[in-house]
Amino acid sequence: MNHLTYKSYIGVVDFDAEAEIFHGRVVGIRDVVTFEGTSVAELKQAFQESVDDYLDFCKSRGEKPDKPYSGKFVLRIAPMLHRTLSEYSEQSGESINSIVEGLIRDRISPNQLSSKPAKSTRQRKTSHQKPG
Repeated sequence: MNHLTYKSYIGVVDFDAEAEIFHGRVVGIRDVVTFEGTSVAELKQAFQESVDDYLDFCKSRGEKPDKPYSGKFVLRIAPMLHRTLSEYSEQSGESINSIVEGLIRDRISPNQLSSKPAKSTRQRKTSHQKPG
């Protein structure tokens, strides 16, 4: 899977060999932002224009655009489990973050995540497609 980045937004791209076109979508946000192009240059331009269109759309409605996930979240666990995790971290020489990240990665594979659509209350959709 290939990625593009622009203004901290990440675009994921697929290629449709039959239609000979690149399709992309912005990931890491709840809103739907898509783009497409027939060449790499066109695809990059369409991605940037779609992000800009999305930001302009949000601004015109007086709404804050959804920001990409930062990779940080608060986790609440039982105090004894926290103590045990901390002791394990010290003994193993591995950070608590890397231990928890590894456990999550082992439990939830990317294939499982992509097959389940995210629930969202946001219904905005922007896209940028080149006429063809």
